[in-house]
Amino acid sequence: MYKTRLFFICILFVGTSYAQNLTTPVGGGSPKAMVSERIGITDISINYNRPGVKGREGKIWGDLVPYGYTDLGFGTSKSAPWRAGADENTTISFSTDVMIEGKPLAAGKYGFFIALRETDAELIFNNNSTSWGSYFYDPREDVLKVVVKNVMANESVERLKYEFSEEKENSAIITLYWEKMKIPFTVSVDIIKTQLESFRRELKSNKGFDADAWVQAANFSVQNNTNLDEALIWSDYAINGVFVGQKNFKTLSTKAKVLNKLGKTAEADELMKQAIPMATMQETHQYARELLRDKKPVDALAIYKMNAKKYPNVFTTNVGLVRGYSANGDFKNALKYSRMAMDQAPDKANKDAVEGFIKKLEEGKDIN
Repeated sequence: MYKTRLFFICILFVGTSYAQNLTTPVGGGSPKAMVSERIGITDISINYNRPGVKGREGKIWGDLVPYGYTDLGFGTSKSAPWRAGADENTTISFSTDVMIEGKPLAAGKYGFFIALRETDAELIFNNNSTSWGSYFYDPREDVLKVVVKNVMANESVERLKYEFSEEKENSAIITLYWEKMKIPFTVSVDIIKTQLESFRRELKSNKGFDADAWVQAANFSVQNNTNLDEALIWSDYAINGVFVGQKNFKTLSTKAKVLNKLGKTAEADELMKQAIPMATMQETHQYARELLRDKKPVDALAIYKMNAKKYPNVFTTNVGLVRGYSANGDFKNALKYSRMAMDQAPDKANKDAVEGFIKKLEEGKDIN
């Protein structure tokens, strides 16, 4: 009898222990949520709980969410801001350094709090990201505070939410919505700085064993006219790096681009003399397009002619001759090759494009 009762108790205990580890809905009616977005190469994530208005319209701001800093009656903080959500800390993380309303904030994960006022709000980014609410808020752990204007809305939002909007290459607006209030703030990143820092890290990893990675980093610097001295090192490593270097059109032309940006045109021209014979038809065509963009129509036409001699009477090289002659004002020859390219167009999109060329050329207009 004793053994039977002991066995039953053990089964009950084990069963209870396992039941406590099962996933169940969050209590309190404030579901968990996460919103993430990437700006440039910077990942931003907000984790929060979503309280509901639940019929309390007009009683949220300044009431349920008190103004300023208050004594919550629990924990060590006697002057706590709002947790910017419900239940556990609202947290926000940034994979790189960012700017919040123009003020710098280092990469990391932060507890996010708000000290609300009637017309504006103080946003607080705090090193404590693991607490429950703001009961243990300590201002000595604050990393950044910024003040933003509150915005009143016409329509009520039942459950608190965060959204990204007005996304640009280097910035976005994050807005907290709840009831008839919006609290927006701008996050921006230094695209050039963060991208270069990322390249430096990644080129030291297994990705650095590929010449194309060094070419990519060098080309980014050229395109943005920045970090050119280091870009020259990167481009040279793509050619000569141990186990990595490759001497081909892509690597040589990349170094030539860097040299041109540095004003070393003679060295750049010498490298291009080596590079062009190694180029594929498409690489040569693209190089000539770059010369056109650089306002070098005579040089571009010479490259288009060379490509057509190597790959005669095919669509790509005929289109190249169209562009080259057009850029130099020779619309007669441009029309001649455009009509040849028309018959060779591989699909409707290309055929339509050539038709557009012909129409412009007949009107005496450059197609480039």
